[in-house]
Amino acid sequence: MTGWLTEAVPRGRVAAFRTLVYLFVAADLVVFTPWVRSRVDVPGELYQPLLIGRLLPLPTPTPAVVGVIFWVLLVVALLAATGRAPRLLGWTVFALYFEWMIVAMSYGKVDHDRFGLLVALAVLPTAGRARHGDPTRTEAGGWALRVTQIAVVCTYFLAAWAKFRFGGFDWATGSVLARAIIRRGTDLADLIAQVPHLLIVAQFGILAFELLSPLVFVVPERWRPAAVGFFYSFHLVTIATITISFAPHLVAMTSFLPLEKVRPVLRARQFLARRSRPDGDPTPTAPATSLTVPDPAVDPAPSA
Repeated sequence: MTGWLTEAVPRGRVAAFRTLVYLFVAADLVVFTPWVRSRVDVPGELYQPLLIGRLLPLPTPTPAVVGVIFWVLLVVALLAATGRAPRLLGWTVFALYFEWMIVAMSYGKVDHDRFGLLVALAVLPTAGRARHGDPTRTEAGGWALRVTQIAVVCTYFLAAWAKFRFGGFDWATGSVLARAIIRRGTDLADLIAQVPHLLIVAQFGILAFELLSPLVFVVPERWRPAAVGFFYSFHLVTIATITISFAPHLVAMTSFLPLEKVRPVLRARQFLARRSRPDGDPTPTAPATSLTVPDPAVDPAPSA
C-alpha cells in the first residue's frame, strides 16, 4: 500500500501540474469566483461559517479583509506557478485560497467541485522542487499526485453516497435532471429531454459512473488515460446540457495524466524556430566547403 501511495513520478509531471493548479487559482479569482468580493456587502448576520470556520475561528469577512486576500492571493499564486519557493509560496496559496473558499461557501451554498483542488493545494508544497521536463522520479511528488487522485475519485463516490443519503433510490427514478434542465438547460438538453425515459436512464448512469469511479485505480496503466478521458467526456456532456463546468475538479483530475509530455513553451519555441528558417528547412546546415586534393598524375608539381 505504501508503495502505491508513493509511486514515483517524473519531476516534470509535478512541475507541470503545479503550474497548472496555481494558474487556475489566479484565474479562479478573476473569472470563476470574483463574486466572493461582493458577498461581504450583505449584512454580517447572513454569514454562517462552515464548521472549519467556526473551529478555527475565523472573523466575519469585511470588504478590507476580502480585498487583501484577493490581491495577495492573486500575486502569490502567479509567483508560485513559476515553481520558486515551492513550500513557502505553496503553503501561502493554500491558506489564502482556503479562507477564500470558506468565505465563498458560508452564505448557504457549498460546491463539492472544489474538494480535489483544495487537496492538491494542501499537498503540493510537500512535493519539493521540480523543474519542467525533468525526467528524474520523485516519491514525494508521486504521493502528492496520488492523494489528489484519491480526492478526485472521492468526489464522485461520495456524491453517489450523498444522493442515496438525502434522496434515497428516488433520486434515480425522480425528476432531478428534468428540474436541472428547466432551470439552466441548453438547446441540446431540450432535445434530449424529449426522448421518453432517457433522463431516467441518464440518472441511473450517473449513479453507476460515480459508484464505479474507484475502478480507475485498477485499470492498466496504458488504458488509464482513456478512462480519465471518459471522465472528462462526462463533464463535457454536463457543460453542454446543464451548463455546470466543474472547472476546479477538472484541473485536479489532470493529476492522472502524463503532463510532463505537454510542454507548450518548448513546442512554441520549436514552432517559431521552424517558421524562421528559409524555405521551411527543418534543420539548419553549415555552408559546404570543398577541398580539392591535387592528383600528382594530372597536376604538375609546383616549381620551386
